[in-house]
Amino acid sequence: MTYVPPTKSRWQLISWLLLSLLFVAAGVNHFVNPGFYLKITPDFIPWPLELIYLSGVFEVLGGVGVLITHLRRTAGWGLIGLLIAVSPVHFDMLQHSDNFPEVSTGALIARLLLQPLLIAWVWWAAVK
Repeated sequence: MTYVPPTKSRWQLISWLLLSLLFVAAGVNHFVNPGFYLKITPDFIPWPLELIYLSGVFEVLGGVGVLITHLRRTAGWGLIGLLIAVSPVHFDMLQHSDNFPEVSTGALIARLLLQPLLIAWVWWAAVK
């Protein structure tokens, strides 16, 4: 029996499933654990709890939308917009790292650098 490497479409299917699981789980977590998100929300953000719930809804919708062929591209752009919109949280956490002594500076930097990688992944899997 010979090994047949996965095709691009197989990788995209795996990406759609993983993206969906990631964003649906993250979105649901906004409702299960809003206190965590309140702690990391910068002071300059108005209506923090409402925006936490709203971003959770959009994460769930985007995660589900990635699995629906005719919604995939729109969901991808929506998730990219959401990832860009929440980036100030990561900058603020790094800038005020003393408020998060349980998280290393390296982890905060890695979290910030993960955003462009997530954006690239969503673009590759759902938009392009």
